Amino acid sequence: MAHLRSRRGLALAVPVILSLTASLGLVPATASAVPLTARAASATDGPNLAYVVNTRTDHDTIESVQRAIARNGGTIIATYDKIGVIVVHSANPDFGAAMRAVRGVQSAGATRTAPLSAAGTTDEGAVQVLSKAAAAKAEQRATAGQEPLEADQWDLRAIGADKAAAINPGSRSVTVAIIDTGVDDTHPDIAPNFSASQSANCVGGKADTTYGAWRPVDAAHYHGTHVAGEIAAARNGIGVAGVAPGVKVASITVAQPDSTQLFYPESVVCAFVFAADHGIEITNNSYYVDPWLYNCMDDPDQRAIVDAVNRAQLYAQHKGTLNVASAGNSNDDLDAHALTDDSSPDDSTATPRTVDPHECFDVPTQLPGVVTVSAVGFNNTKSYYSSYGQGVIDVAGPGGDRYQIPDTPSQNGRILSTLPNDQYGFLQGTSMASPHVAAVAALLKSTHPHATPARLLALLKAEADNPGCPSGPYDGDGDGVVDATCVGGKHVNGFYGSGVVDALRAVK
Repeated sequence: MAHLRSRRGLALAVPVILSLTASLGLVPATASAVPLTARAASATDGPNLAYVVNTRTDHDTIESVQRAIARNGGTIIATYDKIGVIVVHSANPDFGAAMRAVRGVQSAGATRTAPLSAAGTTDEGAVQVLSKAAAAKAEQRATAGQEPLEADQWDLRAIGADKAAAINPGSRSVTVAIIDTGVDDTHPDIAPNFSASQSANCVGGKADTTYGAWRPVDAAHYHGTHVAGEIAAARNGIGVAGVAPGVKVASITVAQPDSTQLFYPESVVCAFVFAADHGIEITNNSYYVDPWLYNCMDDPDQRAIVDAVNRAQLYAQHKGTLNVASAGNSNDDLDAHALTDDSSPDDSTATPRTVDPHECFDVPTQLPGVVTVSAVGFNNTKSYYSSYGQGVIDVAGPGGDRYQIPDTPSQNGRILSTLPNDQYGFLQGTSMASPHVAAVAALLKSTHPHATPARLLALLKAEADNPGCPSGPYDGDGDGVVDATCVGGKHVNGFYGSGVVDALRAVK
């Protein structure tokens, strides 16, 4: 899964695109119409790739660009005219370059480096499944007022979520969409709070709302179910509890159904638009958009990916959706001037490269208005793997850390939550920190129902508690080597942003 490998109307579409160009320095294309060569119009000798073609949003431009797509050997999969994004498949090796020369096209490029039928690889690391015997013992140890496995949920107590639930567990009118690998809504801890009417499968770039399409294809696609439980596992006397056990969760599946579980841009575009159009208040994004860990603006394909996903997430923001995303597990300083990316592209052959995170973006977490979340462990200090950066991290949340051992029955520093097929297990990552923040945002939305996304972000920062930079060198894994440098002060710094979120403060 992505981050665990080392995240209605035409009137609204115009400011979305203007905001995009202002925020990320994108300059609308000024290319004039170029005659199409016979080869470009008919070539099919390249790999069959997926593309995004990003245009102006007026009807005439979109129709003209659609005709140009057909002339250049492209097949339209989906058109998001509200944001000017068209998803296309083409085997024409010159398709991207040809479309960038079409009048009205502002960016265009391939969303992958391998053919549509190809499979890449991931290296997530194993989930620690809680055995039935261990679960039974935990149930025997449960105290009055706790869920059977809650004693191992140190993360709830760390942010006051256990006490918050007694005051306000969250409103049924608030839904958090899990943009991920799918959610097993039949799980007894998730079923009471699941919203099928706001769920879909967006793999490939077009929403499928067939009943059950949002579910994971197999138990290996467990990531989204774990995230869903962290947010809204019901307090029903079964298993675990979520941070906001009274709100609803929806599933928007974007991960490839094969072993790669890659999150391609066209699927994520579909997810943000679907969430916006179906009344979702908050989205959780525990991944980065494949195949590039960082998308560099001087590459036309990567630039088009940033453009397309940003248009979609800004559209969601304009419709009232707050987007929360994990910062990444590479222990990268996102405020540095140079980073090494040795995992991209992850759908074919990765080639090590040096990138500037001010010009090359982790999508969606570094997009404007998205809440960027770092992770802490049981000791309330930065998790050894968590990426960070002054001016980049907004807030932090419990993500787990195998080096920070809690005084719980299992003594497991990871995060315990739901898994498919009625199971439970431990995971760690900024993928786990982000849903804690999304859940606290849902509690804030429950108490401030008219709050805009910008206001919710301000409230998240205001209620957070900042532990401040470490007093000495930071050695997260205890090997005697300084792993990261925290920049900033007690109120705002690169490790925790404005601080670790607090569920109890959110409901008071």
